[in-house]
Amino acid sequence: MSVNQASHAIISFAAFEADLQTQELKKHGVRLRLPGQSFQILKMLLQRPGVLVTREELQQALWPSETYVDFDHGVNAAVNRLREALGDSAEKPRFIETLPRRGYRFISPVAQFPPGQAASSEPAGATARGLNWFRVGAWILVAAACAIAMIFAYRRSRPRPQPVALAEVPFTAYLGKEDMPTFSPDGSQIAFAWEPPGSKGYDLYVKVIGSENLLRLTHEPSEYISLAWSPDGTRIAFHRISGANTGVYVIPALGGIERKLRSTRIPWEVCTLISWSPDGKWIAYSEFEENHVRLHLLSTDTLESREIAHAPECIAEGDPAFSHSGKQLAYICFKENTNAIFSVATSGGSPMLVTTVKSTGQVLGGLVWTGDDRRLILSRPHGGDYALDEITLADGSLRKLPFGQNAVWPAISAKGDKLAYTTYSYQSNIWRKDLLHLQSPAVELISSTRSQGIPQYSPDGKHIAFASDRGGAGEIWMSDADGTNLLQISNFGDLQTGNPAWAGFPAWSPDSQRIAFDYGQPGHRDVYIVDIAGRMPRKVVTNLPDMWLPSWSHDGKWIYFQSGTGDRALNGSIFRCPASGGDAVSLSGTGWNPLESYDGETVYFSKGGWSNAALYMASLKPGGTELAVTGMPAMFSTCHYTVAPGGIYFAPADAPHSVRYFEFNTKKVRQLFEADKDLDCGFSVSPDGRWFLYPQLDEASRDITLVDHFH
Repeated sequence: MSVNQASHAIISFAAFEADLQTQELKKHGVRLRLPGQSFQILKMLLQRPGVLVTREELQQALWPSETYVDFDHGVNAAVNRLREALGDSAEKPRFIETLPRRGYRFISPVAQFPPGQAASSEPAGATARGLNWFRVGAWILVAAACAIAMIFAYRRSRPRPQPVALAEVPFTAYLGKEDMPTFSPDGSQIAFAWEPPGSKGYDLYVKVIGSENLLRLTHEPSEYISLAWSPDGTRIAFHRISGANTGVYVIPALGGIERKLRSTRIPWEVCTLISWSPDGKWIAYSEFEENHVRLHLLSTDTLESREIAHAPECIAEGDPAFSHSGKQLAYICFKENTNAIFSVATSGGSPMLVTTVKSTGQVLGGLVWTGDDRRLILSRPHGGDYALDEITLADGSLRKLPFGQNAVWPAISAKGDKLAYTTYSYQSNIWRKDLLHLQSPAVELISSTRSQGIPQYSPDGKHIAFASDRGGAGEIWMSDADGTNLLQISNFGDLQTGNPAWAGFPAWSPDSQRIAFDYGQPGHRDVYIVDIAGRMPRKVVTNLPDMWLPSWSHDGKWIYFQSGTGDRALNGSIFRCPASGGDAVSLSGTGWNPLESYDGETVYFSKGGWSNAALYMASLKPGGTELAVTGMPAMFSTCHYTVAPGGIYFAPADAPHSVRYFEFNTKKVRQLFEADKDLDCGFSVSPDGRWFLYPQLDEASRDITLVDHFH
């Protein structure tokens, strides 16, 4: 046949049939999934069996000259996918032979058939011969039935095999941050975002499981990227945060030109997650509009977008996840102090509540369906870190998985047999800025190879209290004002071995002799007070079972704190109780991080969530009301502020590396300085107003972990 004729033929080799016109590859009549570029390579090899097809010929055929792509990696990835579909290997090839640095050659015998004639068609005499084989076939069936019966008896009598132990193995271990994994449809590759050291942001990369060769797809470093692979394997969608270029894009999975599908207004990484429907028609994504984040469905055909039906109590909706059947879309509903998991039918209707998850100030870290669509895998806070839970849809129950420490953004393969997720670690240190000489560089005051944060000056200016896990468990520590003479104040770790609890949020008494702090785990925390001389914490006993985020009144008589009780069990409210213990009094509705004004007449607190919080105030006078602080901009989070005599020091939502000052009298905001890296919770100003303490995330790494044989 000529090449032109062959391009319209069905070519058969071994158990495979390749239709060069429809670009379909079948094995024993069953259609296999094969990306378009991999099929083009197969087509070129089949049209010239036994003949070398050079890498330059493949490059010219697959990518136009103006396309910017890593051709070597692109060709390698396409050939690898082709070999995986054929069950072939480069070491012992049955079909595709590699000629190093030159190209490839098809080495298996092939047969060509004209269009309309199947490769398995029989000649005219086959029917007569089939009759002669009928009796033989009957005897074969009888023998097969006997063999099956013997196998069944043996399997019932032999010991049952033990379940395969699930092992976590590193998929990436590069310097920098690798994040947001997504599987190719055949489960052989993972696409992910990577921010190498010194880079200005994340780009999109692809790596085959079991290989260290990387294929870089994008060349526009972005603040953040979330990914989703198309069901047919040909494209990868990604949601990019990059200023005016923020939006949803697609790019060929083997490299090529990216295309923007829609601009979005998402400023936070937690809201960038996307999901591609199994039928390939929709991409679910989040969009910021009118102070809410809502989920939308973007048509991949028309690029029209429509909002899904949503529960009105949701402040934000994110982490969409299509079920493997495509019949359901699960997502996370973010409330003030609560997260709920909803599922909505893709055919329409109202969202159905799956379960509710309490989360004290921390967002959830991703959601995926298991292969049978009966369970969901959820990343959520456990004892200060993140871990993986399994949610049973039938009853909404949660079960912590025995792996996945510090795991966020889980992804699962189409078959449900592989699980991947991001594992993270970070180191935060305490820095000091001279407010009288803002041009002077900040000083790293308290540091270690672990994390320390929430620094607080004592009222006499002599000491600093802070929380740290530098001793292993999360405890309260103290230093001199210059960061020297460190001393551990609490020591719960030795008493609570194996308990995922931690101590945090230290607050000084007005006489600088005692520190209040909270201890426990989400759902049950208590407030303790410790004398810095004796270092024997005592529990503050009150009528509420859950207390956290304590602070003192300026006369030392009261402890302010946050709690959730009764019908507010999942929404923290502001209370205060006597410092010696006793019944607590409610001061406001929902709120976070209460701090009393210096005149003792008002308590300030924050509302909202991570990346967008508002400052409120409640009068302590009888009959006082609760209202928002007029003129105060939105804050980065509920814990990124502190109260001074004349105003508020805070990190704004629109510039989370900045520290600014809001003056009560003028309602004006003044820029103070820009931190080098991300700011952690807890600000403090020295009593003389000169020094400003803040925790900074100095070292942060993220890697992707793989769990095979998942079930």
